[in-house]
Amino acid sequence: MSTHSSRVVFVTGAGRGIGRAMADAHADAGAAVAYLDHDAALAEEAAAAATARGVKAVGLSADVSDYAAVEAAARAAEAALGPVQVLVNNAGISPKSGQDGRRAEAWEMDPAEWRRVIEVNLTGAFNCVRALSPGMKALGEGRIINIASVAGRTYCDIVGVHYAASKGALIGFTKHLAGELGPYGITVNAIAPGRIDTPMMRGTASGANEAVRLATPLRRLGRPEEVADTCLFLSSPASAFVTGQVIDVAGGWLLT
Repeated sequence: MSTHSSRVVFVTGAGRGIGRAMADAHADAGAAVAYLDHDAALAEEAAAAATARGVKAVGLSADVSDYAAVEAAARAAEAALGPVQVLVNNAGISPKSGQDGRRAEAWEMDPAEWRRVIEVNLTGAFNCVRALSPGMKALGEGRIINIASVAGRTYCDIVGVHYAASKGALIGFTKHLAGELGPYGITVNAIAPGRIDTPMMRGTASGANEAVRLATPLRRLGRPEEVADTCLFLSSPASAFVTGQVIDVAGGWLLT
């Protein structure tokens, strides 16, 4: 029997990229999975594909920055699948300016863009924890996995200051929550991906990804499935005594 066969997993930003890979990996490991995405069509297609493979899954749509929408999605997931034991906070955005995929510098950034990135990348994670952690406390167990970034710990000239700030804050959020929730049997960890081959990554300025590849000790970009493998470890019994940690999945890029 799979170590995930009795788990109910809630993944945000699960319609494509890293989020889809993590949700699919849990589904294929036997978990029941709530695929949440702001794009309802993507969420429903992903869940339907999992269901077609014999997995119990549901597609849900919500803007994670809207607490009421997150609360409704959490309750819908519980009604369809049962109590949620694993939350993966993956939803995130990294806006670029213009058609060249260039980031906006701090002195030219629209304040509305700053607020939107913080609301999605950081407040969105809080909203999901607020909605789902009471159920984990009642169960006496749970796993929360936050998808941060190596750009949250050191300078990265590809992303904007809003993205770096949100991911750095997510690391602090992870460590504090690990302390708060540990007494209730809930572990909280973060994954810090490097340059992973996703649709978001392909929106970057021309040549930037090749420069990252050459600067990465393993001399390649990562695959979404490699982040998913680490996520599976953090949601499995094998990581039962691991909490408050940040695991880089970056091939050695931006080592700190």
